Amino acid sequence: MKANQRQVEQALDRADPAIRFYLLHGPDESASRALAKRIAKALGADAEKVELAGGTLKGDPALLADEAAAIALFGGPRYVVIDPAGDEILDAVDALLALPQAGNPVVAVAGALRKDSKLLKLATAADTAMAFASYVPEGRDADRVAVALGRDHGLQLRPDIARRLAAAAGNDRAVLEQEIIKFATFLDAAPDRPRELDDDALDALGADAEEGDLSRLVDTTLAGDMAAADAELSRLLGIGTDAIPIVRAFQRQLLLLAQLRAEVAEGQSIDAVMAGPAGRAVFWKEKDKVARLLSRWSPEGLATALARMAEAGRQAMRSGGAGGIAVEAEILALARAAQRMR
Repeated sequence: MKANQRQVEQALDRADPAIRFYLLHGPDESASRALAKRIAKALGADAEKVELAGGTLKGDPALLADEAAAIALFGGPRYVVIDPAGDEILDAVDALLALPQAGNPVVAVAGALRKDSKLLKLATAADTAMAFASYVPEGRDADRVAVALGRDHGLQLRPDIARRLAAAAGNDRAVLEQEIIKFATFLDAAPDRPRELDDDALDALGADAEEGDLSRLVDTTLAGDMAAADAELSRLLGIGTDAIPIVRAFQRQLLLLAQLRAEVAEGQSIDAVMAGPAGRAVFWKEKDKVARLLSRWSPEGLATALARMAEAGRQAMRSGGAGGIAVEAEILALARAAQRMR
């Protein structure tokens, strides 16, 4: 069935035995992962978590039904998380939903799916499944997300502070939560000892204060300056900069370059593109730098860089993943690739 936010939250919060499969999709993957954590909380700290990848289930569709029917090692609750997931898990989910008994709940984080996705159609049509799409919050919705996340970590946020936090994080829930955790640690806040986040702390430690540092890292990496990129990356990681804001900074620049490079590929000159509507959106001080990068990076190279950086970001957010190590390795690989393009 297709669920609204209240329905999916209520079902996850009580680990509804009538629902055996949750399809959490949509462009805001961080929100989907936050929802997935709710079933873990509902089942308790002792619940056994089984992590599967969509590619694994494509090669072995029966595995999902087996894991959903299996008994936890110590006899307690058990649940399955598929991340990342996509239409490649269709046969596995079909077999799961055909089981006579529900077994352990299964949650899939699928990202953005096409409207004609067979997996989405299957989950929407089944009474024993729930499908919910998460979208990047905007405006007051983003402010409310900031307030709710702050409350979860013991921070009291005034409306103006919530707005600043959401804007500085680009309305990205994963970045926003990392920022809030950082402030909660700085203020020694927790749900049982709430603290108010004020402008002074926000100015001292906020994500917007890191923007210049992140821009230098992105610029040196995509320009192929290995030594400068390595030094800047080591400095940022050394002062505790989280991997997720770094990934987002790269994704923003790569997306911009990909959009502009597509116009060049259609036959326009770089000068014409930079003077056109898309190019006019680039800050004037950045235009020369962006033009140089457009002459270096191909559409294929940018597409590959975006895909690999997205995967590094997923690993950084995934429990038990390689985290910052994967992001660091990907950045250095990008710098080496750019260096070869010189």
